[in-house]
Amino acid sequence: MAAAVAFRLAEPGDFLQVLNICSEAFDGLDYMAVFYQRWLEEPGRLVFVAALDSRVVALESALLVDGGQTAVFQGLRVASDLRGRGVAGALQKHVTDYIRHHYPQVSACRLSRGDQPSPQTLSKYSLVAKEAILSLCCEATDLGLFLAELRAKVPCNSSSSSSSSSSSSCSPGPVMLSQQEAETLILSDHVVSKLLPGQTIINDWEPLRPVEANLEVLRRRGLTWIADRRSEPAALSLCTVPYAVPLRHDALHFNMNIFGRSLAPVCSVFVAQLEALLPSLTGYLVFHTYVDPPLWPGLRHFCQNTANVLFFKDYWEELVLETDLQKN
Repeated sequence: MAAAVAFRLAEPGDFLQVLNICSEAFDGLDYMAVFYQRWLEEPGRLVFVAALDSRVVALESALLVDGGQTAVFQGLRVASDLRGRGVAGALQKHVTDYIRHHYPQVSACRLSRGDQPSPQTLSKYSLVAKEAILSLCCEATDLGLFLAELRAKVPCNSSSSSSSSSSSSCSPGPVMLSQQEAETLILSDHVVSKLLPGQTIINDWEPLRPVEANLEVLRRRGLTWIADRRSEPAALSLCTVPYAVPLRHDALHFNMNIFGRSLAPVCSVFVAQLEALLPSLTGYLVFHTYVDPPLWPGLRHFCQNTANVLFFKDYWEELVLETDLQKN
């Protein structure tokens, strides 16, 4: 079957056919309806489709990052009736070969997975980073009550281990960062070495090295940046703009990555991100929060509530994998 499939760059006119192969994906949270046109127009992104006769049966994209040295593969979709028949592998090989030919400076391929990779995959890729995902859902009208409960439970984020400070003394609390402040912090030695998982900036499912060349990619995303403090933070977070998903006619989805190794500041910035979004949210909300895996049980316990905010999905992980493009 795969041998009969033709590969080409995606076009705006493929939109409806692309949506047809996305209808069952991601628990009703597929982003493709919102992102497809953006991807076609994004600098440094290549979007490919596989077609069988005139029917689009698969899609894959690659975003060139790290100053053009790395291709981040995103968005793999295959029509449900053709899964397991070699289409995905053939499409990914075509994309890889295209990059090798047209962008010889690209030396690495990176991707994120939400399932446990097979031994065959792990033999080709190295594990770069891992985050645990806490999934919550609610009506937007219930979020205010949820936040009221959380504010009463936010652990005191005292700045440190200093025994001289009063037991009731807390730091001023989370701060929203300007774009310039966020960019300075995300590249700082403190954040890179102590907070980032695998020294990798992960925005949603998009892994980037902490280098100057990737700041423009982050700027395009319209992220909200919040830290527990402006200098040497214990937690630094980014949150995507909410976008419509097909789960329900009024459903919105957003993703929050929180970089930190201590529960108290992570909880603090989690609440602050939701408070920043609260005035603009309507409808039904599903939101994912990505944290250091050891913190997941504590954050889940922190989020238990009586405000009708439910856990959308049980524990799962995002794994960031990388391979040498010249060897594989």
